[in-house]
Amino acid sequence: MPVDLHTHSNASDGTDRPETIVRLAVAANLTAIALTDHDTLSGLDEGRAAAERAGVRFIPGVELSVDHEGLKIHMLAYWIEPIDGPLQDRLAWLRAGRNERNREILERLRALGHPVTLDEVMAHAQGEAVGRPHIADALVARGDAVDRSDAFRRFLADGGPAYVERVRLTASEAIDLTRSSGGVTAIAHPATIALDAAGYGRLFSQLAGVGLGGIEAYYPEHPPELRAHLAGIAASLGLTATGGSDYHGSGKPGISIGTGRGDLVVPDDAVDGLLAHRPDRGAR
Repeated sequence: MPVDLHTHSNASDGTDRPETIVRLAVAANLTAIALTDHDTLSGLDEGRAAAERAGVRFIPGVELSVDHEGLKIHMLAYWIEPIDGPLQDRLAWLRAGRNERNREILERLRALGHPVTLDEVMAHAQGEAVGRPHIADALVARGDAVDRSDAFRRFLADGGPAYVERVRLTASEAIDLTRSSGGVTAIAHPATIALDAAGYGRLFSQLAGVGLGGIEAYYPEHPPELRAHLAGIAASLGLTATGGSDYHGSGKPGISIGTGRGDLVVPDDAVDGLLAHRPDRGAR
């Protein structure tokens, strides 16, 4: 049976409540669902309660944006509970960095003739992790962009006229903090990292050497041959080939829980593979 190890709720930049994510997972006949909101664990309690009622396995997680030798990488951290802990304690710092960055982005937009206010942005944010997607939604509501994708293309994407860098953990810090918190990490959507084949090999090998647990091979935007290639790299390094839809609700149209764009299948043995990389292998 399939699983989905990469989803987002309205606790960050998704549009659905955590309990809705679980309901969709049940409808898709998934055996496990991971909630991996950006820089926040605030949706986990609701998601877990819904999963317990539905009888589906729930994996608490978070998505981090990290730096590795100048590369921007997204990393998924699994089995991170909403309690005090080494990684959990750094999330507040990351969210504070987001808030400062948001203010700087709004200043740049104002200078470009698009005076979006923080109140307008907050009207589109339902959780504590506020970021560029919410600013994009505010631009759409003002009529300054057609949709989120248009707002990113014209203003907010990396290198765009309103883009501002944000504070990040290094990849090795994220891996170490996650392991110290009882969790395991996987690189998210590796095709978005600007590297050639040799660069990928070096990156994965370096991070495997400091405790990385998996590579997200099964992803909606990866064609089948890339999924197979990444799964092969993971196996060669002793890592787990993971996967997920990166579901965001209406914030990312055309993506469904469990199946992505219709052809995604993430095998349930990915969960056991990740568990084998946890510092405490007896934890479930």
